[in-house]
Amino acid sequence: MKAVKRWRSDWRYPTTLLCIYGFFSTVKPLEPFLIAFLTGPDKNLTTEQVNNQIFPVWTYSYLSVLVPVFLLTDWLRYKPVVIFQCIALFITTAMLLWTKTVLAMQTMQFFYGVVTASDVAYFSYIYSVIDLKKYRKATSYSRSVQLLGYTVGSVLGQLLVSFSLMSYSNILVFTLVLTAIALLTSCLLPMPQQSMFFHRRHNVQKADAKSDGDEMVDATECTNRPKNSVEKIRDGKMDTIEETDEDAVKEENTYGAEHCEESVGKESCSQVFLHLWRDFIQCYSSRELLYWSVWWALATCGYNQTVNYVQVLWEHVQPSQNISIYNGGVEAVSNLLGAATSYGIGFTEVRWDKWGELALGAFSGLGAAALFLITFINNIWVCYTGYVIFKCLYMLLITIAMYQIAADLTMERYALVFGANNFGALALQTVLTSIVVDSRGLGLAIIPQFIIYASYFSGIALLFSLRGLFTIWRAKTNKTETTPDKNESLVLDEQGF
Repeated sequence: MKAVKRWRSDWRYPTTLLCIYGFFSTVKPLEPFLIAFLTGPDKNLTTEQVNNQIFPVWTYSYLSVLVPVFLLTDWLRYKPVVIFQCIALFITTAMLLWTKTVLAMQTMQFFYGVVTASDVAYFSYIYSVIDLKKYRKATSYSRSVQLLGYTVGSVLGQLLVSFSLMSYSNILVFTLVLTAIALLTSCLLPMPQQSMFFHRRHNVQKADAKSDGDEMVDATECTNRPKNSVEKIRDGKMDTIEETDEDAVKEENTYGAEHCEESVGKESCSQVFLHLWRDFIQCYSSRELLYWSVWWALATCGYNQTVNYVQVLWEHVQPSQNISIYNGGVEAVSNLLGAATSYGIGFTEVRWDKWGELALGAFSGLGAAALFLITFINNIWVCYTGYVIFKCLYMLLITIAMYQIAADLTMERYALVFGANNFGALALQTVLTSIVVDSRGLGLAIIPQFIIYASYFSGIALLFSLRGLFTIWRAKTNKTETTPDKNESLVLDEQGF
């Protein structure tokens, strides 16, 4: 019994449960074949209905629930939203299996928008239940398991379809079983006692038993005293950075031990919103962070549009019933290569503050070229190859952007910037979807859509290439101005300076 209690109190217990949940909730064997399923005999929908009426609902619902879900996640302390995410995923899969009309499929897309918006709970939960020293390992495990789930789902789906082991409907039933396992696991997660905004940890006054009649210490003074360490993210990882003021550290340790103790207190909505607004202004006052965030929002918008509608393009290029069996393999390869690319960038020694914006422009240009290639070359293998290249380039660049943005931010501010950037991307995506894709807008066919997406990334490439060249020129100019003339240096040396 003691061993069980020790296991439940250890950081490995919530991390293991979260990883199990993350794996079973992301194994979706039918996802690479969704277009073939919806336009096939099971649902008998047209490509135009799927492309112009059903898929846009996901973007609209995602945007509409993102901010409320973000705030509810912190207020309810993560676990309830994780459970709710799994319930919404179960409803999505069930509707995909048992309903057929366009309206039903639009409702299904709404619930899937709720699922994707609730991802914030999955990625934030672990930071509220484990010690700071274990953040790096726990983050690595939870994110890797999610990637493993997507990859296993893609490979499993291809095997089931290629060898005709299951029909599309049976694959959905199998997915429901996996989702039920994830739901059960989410209910076993321990309930966090704190969160980043609404249930924050504070230093409060502690009575001194040894000093009768001594002046009591104000709780706010405890909170405002210097800390002996601060939490920061560097190179995408959480570290504890020691303060350099040894006297302040010594004073804090002595003072805090006698008079202060930590407790979790609730914040009012007005306090939370004021705190968020001040942090938002302070974060985006940095020009470098602003430029990287602009690229993040612009590129993520185009990436989401491409990934959402690429299956429609594949079906257009070769509408054979047999070709779709390769979709799962392509998704698996793109996920693995994207992960390898993201992992490898952590070992490169590049001054991203100098060369980063030029890299954003250059690689965005390559991504645009890949999109033009898959749009105009009417060959399915070229489409597959171009898609893998495009996805790997995005994973590479978004990893660099995350590293640069997170370099000097605390966990709370990183969560705020991460959410703000994604909200900006989703707002742009909503505008793009309503104009280009939605049947109430232009309602363009798939080829004109991808011409617009490729041109969109060309614009991003031009913008950041010019910005990158300007940054390099300015750095060289500043270096020339700050380097003293050789003759002037010689005179200073002779004068004894």
